[in-house]
This record gives sequence, C-alpha cells and structure tokens, in this order.
Amino acid sequence: MSTDASNIPEGETGTEEKKLSKKELNKLAKQMKKAELKKNSAQGQAENQAAEEEEDVSEGKYGSYGLIQSSERKTINFTLVNKLDESFDGKEVWIRGRLHTSRIKGKTCFVVIRQQISTIQVAAFAGKDNVSKQMIKFIEKVSKESIVDVAGIIKKPHEKIASCTQQDVELHLQQFFIVSAAEPRLPLQIEDASRAADESSELSVVNLDTRLDNRVLDLRTATNQGIFKIQAGICEEFRNALTKAGFLEIHTPKIISAASEGGANVFEVTYFKRMAYLAQSPQLYKQMAIAGDFGKVFTIGSVFRAEDSNTHRHMTEFIGLDLEMAFNFHYHEVVETIGELLIGIFKHLQKNYNDEIETVRRQYPSEPFIFNEKPLILHFAEGVKLLREAGIQQGDEDDLSTANEKMLGKIVREKYQTDFYIF
Repeated sequence: MSTDASNIPEGETGTEEKKLSKKELNKLAKQMKKAELKKNSAQGQAENQAAEEEEDVSEGKYGSYGLIQSSERKTINFTLVNKLDESFDGKEVWIRGRLHTSRIKGKTCFVVIRQQISTIQVAAFAGKDNVSKQMIKFIEKVSKESIVDVAGIIKKPHEKIASCTQQDVELHLQQFFIVSAAEPRLPLQIEDASRAADESSELSVVNLDTRLDNRVLDLRTATNQGIFKIQAGICEEFRNALTKAGFLEIHTPKIISAASEGGANVFEVTYFKRMAYLAQSPQLYKQMAIAGDFGKVFTIGSVFRAEDSNTHRHMTEFIGLDLEMAFNFHYHEVVETIGELLIGIFKHLQKNYNDEIETVRRQYPSEPFIFNEKPLILHFAEGVKLLREAGIQQGDEDDLSTANEKMLGKIVREKYQTDFYIF
C-alpha cells in the first residue's frame, strides 16, 4: 500500500530538516570563519610566493655591503642631508645616514634617514622607478639605527614634510644598501630620548640613568648633537675673536704642586711618589704670562673643582674659557673687551648655529635670548636704583641676593630689551 506524499498534511513530512540549536549554529559559524581564514592564508602565501618568483627588477640595487675590510674603495660622492634643498630638484644624490623611522604598507615605503640633526624623507613605490616588491620587503626588515647608503632623485613634495628638517624636498629611492646593521632591540628609542618631558603627556621619556648607561645612543639625539655643536661654536668664536684682538693662546699645566685657589677644594693625585693636584684654574699661569710681557693671553681647557655640592650649578670638571690682559689706565678696558667678546659670540651663534639652537629649544623650551649690538654696562648704583624703583629693598653697599639678582635681570630685559648686561 503506497501513500501519496501530497496527501500528508504540511509539517508532518518525514523529510523535514531538523532545526539547529543556538550552540550548533555558533559552532558552524566558527568552522566557516576558520575555513575562510585558512583560505585567505593560503591565498596570501600564494601571493608571496608569486612575488618572490616574480622577476626582481631591483636586483643588484639593494642589499648589504657585509663586513667592510678596505678590500675595495668605492667612489661615491655623498651629499650632506642639511645641504639638500629645492636647488637639487631632479638631481640624483647619494646620502649616508641612520635609518630613523620606516613606514611600509603593501607597495608603499616611507623611510626617514637621519644625519646628526638633519633628517630627510625617502619614498619608494613598488612598480615605479624600477623598485620591486622584493626591495620593499628587504627595507622593511632593516632595523632602526642601522647605517645605510641611499641613492635616489630629489623631488619637491606636494606638501611640506613636517616630520623632517628638510621639509621642501624628498628622495625618491633608486638604491638602498646596509653599511652596518643595528640590533633589532635597542635599550632606548631615539624618539623617546628626544622627547620633551611633559607631565600631561602619556608618551614615554628616557630617564637620566638610562641615558648615561647607554650614552652612545643618547648622543645620537638631535638635541645632544646640537649641544655639542653649539659648544664647539662658542670655542671657535672665542679663539678667533681674541686672536684677531692680539691675544696669544697659551696652554697651562693641569697637574700642579699646590692649590691655585684657596676658596675651592682640590683633587689629589699621586705624582711619582709625591702628592700633586688637578688644576682648579689657569689663573697663576695667566698672570705669569702677563708679568712675562705677553700682554694679552687666553686659554681653553679643563678645570677641576672638588666641591661636594648638590646644586646643578656646580660641576667637578668643566671646560674653562679664560683670558688675561694688561690694561693701560682703567680696568674698564678689560670689561669692555669682555663685553664685545661675548656679543660677538652671541652673534656668531645666532648666525651660524640657529638650527642647533632651535633643536635644543624643542626639547628644552626657553625664551629666545636677546641682546643689543653694543654691550650694556650698568654701574652698581644704577642697578640699586632700578631695584628701588621697582619697590625692592637694596642697600647701597650690600651684595645682591639671588632673588634681587633675578629681579634685576627681569627689569633690565623689560627696560633695555636685552638679556645680557655687565654689572
């Protein structure tokens, strides 16, 4: 006896699909997602394999030099990064620097190369300018702080590159070689060590002890590069200005038989079975030179003070810039010479080291230093009068307190538009 299925009421057929539970639906969804990921992964591996098998149009234009042992001498003319500007537009250049940062996504590559305080953006696009995907993948694996040689064409960007010092140009990559690879993991990041301390910021900064433990890395920051260049600029102008003024540079002993200044402690050292001391000052030897008819002398050198002080103004070792001169009739001749010398140093720094000064100020904010063309010389009585006019008590013959000295500086800045004056 057969049964006609068309005569069975709806909902009572024996072939009805079983309804899935919520747990079973979730399990099925997970299985489908896993299968999709596996498919995508297989597809990605296939694409990577295809890229590797694809002809490398950049072959021979990237890689690592390996260990340089002076076995060959390359004739490459490198250009300094700080010299690159719009006048180089369209020109091919080579630069050597450290890989500061890199941003690579797919076929697009942006790298920042740092050379002391100067930085420039390097751009590369797979499929253009004979840049291959293999070349982009190679650059992606290069660790920060590695020294690299980069060649390319200088071009003007559509917009200024705010993150680099060379904002009006960028380098379109043609060749990329590793000179010396850095460790992938560094004890500190240059970006962190260059960041201004801001309590409201959540970005990390580097503590002093970490900086000192890794001083080589810390010295690479643009701020430290700028500080050392400014120091060199000060010594340069100090030497040049005094030499032009008829001064003679002398070199004085740094190990002496007795303390040269009674008010400062000395470091004791053994000197061939007897005691000697590190020089606190070249004062004695400068005076000897003047008495020996040298007329005008100066020296630049280390000074040692064994002062156990907890203030930031005291240092046990520093570089002293000292001058000594005989005057004809009045000690103001010396004062005026010192004033003109310092103004000359300020002008020299402002003209030749402005980039370094601005670099330091970005990490350690401060107001611009202002000075007059001619040094301002205030007599003590004039300073006392200025303080009294501001409502501050100051005796005619009393020494200035630290607070009154700071206040006088503010008054002079407002009245005479200068941060430098001789008092």
